[in-house]
Amino acid sequence: MTDRPLTLMAVHAHPDDEATGTGGVLARYAAEGIRTVLVTCTDGGCGDGPGGVKPGDPGHDPAAVALMRRRELEASCDVLKVSDLEMLDYADSGMMGWPSNDAPGSFWQTPVEEGAARLAELMRHYRPDVVVTYDENGFYGHPDHIQAHRITMAALEMTALTPKVYWTTMPRSGMQRFGEIMREFHPDMPEPDPAEAAAMAEIGLPDDEITTWVDTTAFSGQKFDALAAHASQGENIFFLKMGKERFGELMGTETFVRVQDATGAALPENDLFAGLR
Repeated sequence: MTDRPLTLMAVHAHPDDEATGTGGVLARYAAEGIRTVLVTCTDGGCGDGPGGVKPGDPGHDPAAVALMRRRELEASCDVLKVSDLEMLDYADSGMMGWPSNDAPGSFWQTPVEEGAARLAELMRHYRPDVVVTYDENGFYGHPDHIQAHRITMAALEMTALTPKVYWTTMPRSGMQRFGEIMREFHPDMPEPDPAEAAAMAEIGLPDDEITTWVDTTAFSGQKFDALAAHASQGENIFFLKMGKERFGELMGTETFVRVQDATGAALPENDLFAGLR
């Protein structure tokens, strides 16, 4: 027996990612007395600046944006009752193909071994029972999400720890529903070209390949409020346009693929901590 609390560690790329993909589980498990540790890898400096100014446009100051987003991240963590926030503070790499991908000090340019060594140190400190991050494509191909996946899996190899490990995902049925909702809110939205539509169709997984479906309905209000805390990025956070009630109806389940487990918990499962309590 040990007095050490059960611990969830979520490794995300940017401020606001914690709310989008794992806001429900962070809030749920915090409410259940589990220690929740959020590791945010970049400073978010490639996000929108005040007034919606875009990266690369006149008046966009990445350092000022990073400071603003740090405050928003702290507010989001307060909403979700995150126990511990750790910032690796690498420079945001921007979307795939942006010049910022190649900037010295960007997360995308950081050697995996360097980032992994820093994350492994945090893992040894917190000794998580469950680790959550992205799949090898970063869910949708963002370089910082891909890099977060890489350093997480490499960090796990550097430690002697054997947590349950999960990658965030979405059921294909849910992605289809998401597309329908976007058209509902934006009826004038043009149809995607065939290549874009094909790429979108590959995001997520067939429903029967998802191992873990966690009911977070009771915490959807906290998840919405955590997203809303990232007010500077509101233009990019489509979910906020739904309003809290509709959001709660549609966003009550978070889904994952279990990729490492030493508990033998049966699949499919409805609890990241199945077999641990």
